[in-house]
Amino acid sequence: MAELITYRDAVKRAIAQEMRRDDSVYLIGEDVGDAGGVFKATKGLLDEFGPVRVRDTPISEEAILGAAMGAAMTGLRPIAEIMFSDFLATCWDLVAVEMAKTRYMTDGQVTLPLVIRTANGGGLRFGAQHSQAVENWAMAVPGLKVVAPSNPHDLIGLFAAAVRDDDPVLFFEQKSLYPTKGHVEEGEIVEELGTAKIVRSGTDVTIVALASMVRRAEQAADELAEQGISAEVIDLRSLVPLDATTIIESVVKTSRLVTVEENPRLCGWGSEVVSLVAEEAFWHLDGPLTRVTTPHIPLPSADALEDEVLPSVQRIVDGCVKAVS
Repeated sequence: MAELITYRDAVKRAIAQEMRRDDSVYLIGEDVGDAGGVFKATKGLLDEFGPVRVRDTPISEEAILGAAMGAAMTGLRPIAEIMFSDFLATCWDLVAVEMAKTRYMTDGQVTLPLVIRTANGGGLRFGAQHSQAVENWAMAVPGLKVVAPSNPHDLIGLFAAAVRDDDPVLFFEQKSLYPTKGHVEEGEIVEELGTAKIVRSGTDVTIVALASMVRRAEQAADELAEQGISAEVIDLRSLVPLDATTIIESVVKTSRLVTVEENPRLCGWGSEVVSLVAEEAFWHLDGPLTRVTTPHIPLPSADALEDEVLPSVQRIVDGCVKAVS
């Protein structure tokens, strides 16, 4: 039997599922305990698991990830919260230079089974320093796995896979999704990293989206259907590993591709997907490869301006119409 829960509550359920299963899993971060997290996504975990396994920290991203890295190297499976993904910039050396390289540089003698979960992206009017979508930063670093679920069910299943993985995983929770709801069945849920999902079948154009952009892509597909255009929507779910097979097979069927991403346009993940399709499926294309992105600017906090720069349903529709014209 399935229940309707919020994305926020799915975070708590996902963490609790893995902490109940494995005593080596623990949670560490700013305000994750007494306060239940700044987005209330970890509320109640301290009561169930106690202060040894749910640890509040000082305001120091370097301290949080340094402690998590050391714990992972010595047999634990930490879940480390960086409150806003923007703040990864303050501890990027630990992520990109140390965590990403340790398993390789020790020839596999030392693994780093840890998850860094963080609130990512815009939509809540938090301004340029608290609204960045930075999953493309992580995608560019060899040795890291990168996950960004769009709904409560996938969040729980992909989080379980991330915790059980022996490599460091950056787990991006799009913050505007926290109050959204989805159906989740009872019992343990475990998904597989690196698997995209076709959330809507179509024949005329493939739309590849991630996190909060998936819902907008589905809404765009509804509007396109009214114009006689059949859009297939793929929820990418993870960037590393990247499910190239699902993307290519869809483009071979539809002959057209539109990517929808919250990243700024320059070097966003959509450019990698477009490059992949150009290399592997060029002769199947009947239209231009099209990217719908945020412009390459700091994200504004004013309501009207933030809405203007983030990919909208109408911009996705326009991109698809361009692709099929």
